[in-house]
Amino acid sequence: MKRAAVLLAATMLAPLPAAAQLTFSPAIGDQGVLQRDKPIIVEGAAAPGARLTVTLGDTIAQAKAGKDGQWRATLPAMKAGGPYVLRAATLDAAVEAKGVMVGDVWLCSGQSNMEFPVRRALDFDNQMNSAADPMLRMLTVPKATATQPRRTFGEPASWQASTRETAPEFSAACWYMARELRKAEPGVAIGLIDATWGGTAIRAWLDPVATRAIYGAEDAALLALYDRDQLAANVQFAPRWIDWWRSREKVEPWIMPDAVQWSPVPGIGPWDGLGEAPLRGFTGWVWFRRTVTLTAEQAKSGGTLSLGIIDDGDQAFVNGKPVGNSFGWSNPRDYEVPGSYWKAGANEVLVAVWNSYGTGGFMGPGERLKLALADGSSIPLGDQWRYWISAAKGTPPRPPWDTIAGLGLIGNAMVAPLGGIGLRGVAWYQGESDSGQTGYDVRLRGLIDGYRRQSGDPALPVLVVGLAGYGAPGGDAGREWLGPAARRTAPRGRDNTGNGAGFGDRPGIAHRYPSGGQE
Repeated sequence: MKRAAVLLAATMLAPLPAAAQLTFSPAIGDQGVLQRDKPIIVEGAAAPGARLTVTLGDTIAQAKAGKDGQWRATLPAMKAGGPYVLRAATLDAAVEAKGVMVGDVWLCSGQSNMEFPVRRALDFDNQMNSAADPMLRMLTVPKATATQPRRTFGEPASWQASTRETAPEFSAACWYMARELRKAEPGVAIGLIDATWGGTAIRAWLDPVATRAIYGAEDAALLALYDRDQLAANVQFAPRWIDWWRSREKVEPWIMPDAVQWSPVPGIGPWDGLGEAPLRGFTGWVWFRRTVTLTAEQAKSGGTLSLGIIDDGDQAFVNGKPVGNSFGWSNPRDYEVPGSYWKAGANEVLVAVWNSYGTGGFMGPGERLKLALADGSSIPLGDQWRYWISAAKGTPPRPPWDTIAGLGLIGNAMVAPLGGIGLRGVAWYQGESDSGQTGYDVRLRGLIDGYRRQSGDPALPVLVVGLAGYGAPGGDAGREWLGPAARRTAPRGRDNTGNGAGFGDRPGIAHRYPSGGQE
């Protein structure tokens, strides 16, 4: 089955050939920073079975690539210093990372508040006068998703020293934190890794161990099925969505489309701009319907239903059968529909679109909407749509392959490739996308345990920023994850509607999660 476009870059990784190029893991490169006062883990890829010598300054270690071509060397702990040349060599190849410092490495992750760039911060112009700092290094992880943990980023990425040219697009919260750390220890280089994605739920960042523990084997199996057969996974997931819909709305348009009153859609684009008064500023559920007429030969061949980008989420049906479900405001919807779903004559395509913020609907342009048939021809679907607004409320079930809330999809592609690189700590700034959902404490604990598993440091410090005054008053609901002692001293007040991310009506406060996950 055709993979969703957003997964392609991170999932299409072929096994290493016998003469594979010698490489470091993506978090290691020129101008990078390695963690001081801990054994230095260096990883990479080479020809299977290749023996390597790894050097950093006067230190040396040996490694051997496994059958999968992956290798790992452990150098002894070093004090802050540099610059060094990190070198890995086999008998017939070598790779170097130049200008490497030994200092403190911080991973900064979360959704839009951590992603918020320096250029949008207050007093930006004045701050850039002192942005140049060769001892402050930055690495931005490219956005990508993957159904399984990956060893490389979706796109190439490189370390950069902080300058007035490189700092503006970096995470503001991360960069300003590092500047304060640099003042405290001016002789220690700071390396910042920015792995952020606005609007993402915490479950998208979990590692496989936490994902399975929290969401169970059934969803893990469903995600694996999606990797093999996208349509089969959608069919298996659809009953959850349908049960949810039936609990909120009596009408079932995908079964009886004529049971509701449809209005013509004047064009393809965000519904705020369609000139339809009922859609202006609307958040909630809107159904779209289009009749597609096929010949017997066209129906038999089947094809790919392309709906372009939809904001925010969708559930699509063809002749009453579910064919696709996704969420996200940047990923195209391309749903493969077999010939058995179509018929000669009139076919009903219905798409339920859920918008939770801002504008919604088909983002357009109309040329992106089409039915691509197996014979290479296509039928344009950029017109003749009709819509119906439902009174249904609430957030629908999200599939395990959801772009920004899938089970570990972002962690697999944006955190897993960091491998066992040493860290001084992690700064996590997220919460809004999980508001209104219970169990944030469980998901947060799973996230933190995953960081510690990957780094090999069971006491790795993890700083959690809580949003103040976000959502309705939650009493002590957002404080339970702190533990009994911390609950006695943490401020009461508003929290993130019980999701454990807010601590009182004042600016966000960073809290260190108890080491080892123990209260």
